[in-house]
Amino acid sequence: MSDQSSFSTESSKQKKFNAITSSGGFKIAILIILILLLLIPVAMISSLIIERNYRAGEAEDSIMEAWGSQFRLYGLLVRIPVVESGEIRTKNDKGEEQIETYITCNSALWITPKDLNISADFSTQKKRRGIFSVALFSGTVSLSGNFSLERAKDTLKQNQTMYPEQAEIIIGLANQKGIRKIIKADWNGGELFFKPGDRNFFASYSVNGVNASSPFNKTGINTFDIQFAVQGGKSIQMSPVGETTHVRIKTDWPSPSFKGGFLPVNYTLSESGFDAEWEISYLSRSTPLYWITDECDENNRKTALTYELFYVDLFKPLDHYALNTRAVKYAILFLIIPFLTLFFLEIFSKKTIHPAQYLLSGLANVIFYLLLLSISEHLSFFAAYLIAAAALTCMMTLYARSLLETWTRSAYMGLVMALLYLIMYLTLNAEDWALLIGSIAAFVITGVVMFLTRRLDWSHLNMKGEK
Repeated sequence: MSDQSSFSTESSKQKKFNAITSSGGFKIAILIILILLLLIPVAMISSLIIERNYRAGEAEDSIMEAWGSQFRLYGLLVRIPVVESGEIRTKNDKGEEQIETYITCNSALWITPKDLNISADFSTQKKRRGIFSVALFSGTVSLSGNFSLERAKDTLKQNQTMYPEQAEIIIGLANQKGIRKIIKADWNGGELFFKPGDRNFFASYSVNGVNASSPFNKTGINTFDIQFAVQGGKSIQMSPVGETTHVRIKTDWPSPSFKGGFLPVNYTLSESGFDAEWEISYLSRSTPLYWITDECDENNRKTALTYELFYVDLFKPLDHYALNTRAVKYAILFLIIPFLTLFFLEIFSKKTIHPAQYLLSGLANVIFYLLLLSISEHLSFFAAYLIAAAALTCMMTLYARSLLETWTRSAYMGLVMALLYLIMYLTLNAEDWALLIGSIAAFVITGVVMFLTRRLDWSHLNMKGEK
């Protein structure tokens, strides 16, 4: 009797276990656990995208370093040496007062242009290193305008003497490698000879530049007309100096991104490039028109230049790394919805789908992002997305056919996957509408699930179907 009782107890436990494992609630719990586990490889792919993006940045920087880096111009400045003197009053043996003059400090008077006109005309190209590329440009920059000493000289103290005949004309640049040659350098009708600049001119700034020595006319207007050939990459940056700064930039790059402290007053965009103009007054920025630097102390030898830059980025509108990053953010939907689709097909077809088969279908959807990343490094993002989406849609359709044994039911899986990929592509390429598209898609998906399950008896749902 004891053996029979023991067998009955074991049989009862087995029936309870089978009842639990074959219930819909247990299956849903397993699917939730699988989805959470699949988020681990999704996170790994997200980290891989960041790593590849970092490597692309390193490749771009190495190309640009040899080419001249980002072009950053701090305008044209004039530096006039200033000597500050002191007096010592003594008496000689006869009681007569003697005055001895000595130099207490060497300073410099910095003057910005009264009017500054900058014209830049660039042509662009792409340079590659391996599979990575960067937008580079080359062309000419012209600087013209005038200087006046009328107001600047009033800043001098009585014991300060300036030497305008020793003036230096300075073009501030972030990187001298970008200068290819000086085409024209006219100052008051004479020719300037530029030489590499001294970093001490711009202490506390990563600015070098070039400079030339030329007498400064302290009673009239000093005019200049300078043109030089430059090259750089990714970004064209400028700092407005002077009372009025007028800038015009033309390139054949069709997708600029205007950034910084000042936007262009007008611009035109076309497939053949852009043409933009800025008009900036000294009243709209904090950089003064002239100032004196104390050069007695090395730590205080700095200009009053500020980082009030405006710039144009040679923007890549379809940065595939950015699009891959955004695509991974939707990975949770591409795990939940295919699982839900298989779950409902399992219920309505009365076919049993093992959790391992759910896991394999989830891994397939994760691999989509790996395919998308790797292919987009060699082809356009659209082509990469089309190939990866088509491959995964076909794979999931065929896999559903092997599980459900009918093309009719497996076609539902293919349709769901195709719609999902279509919605995600529209979302990725419509950044301003992404939230609206995602919200509507989530609303529709929830509504469809509610409609399909409106008459489902969850309390008596048995997941043990046909073998």
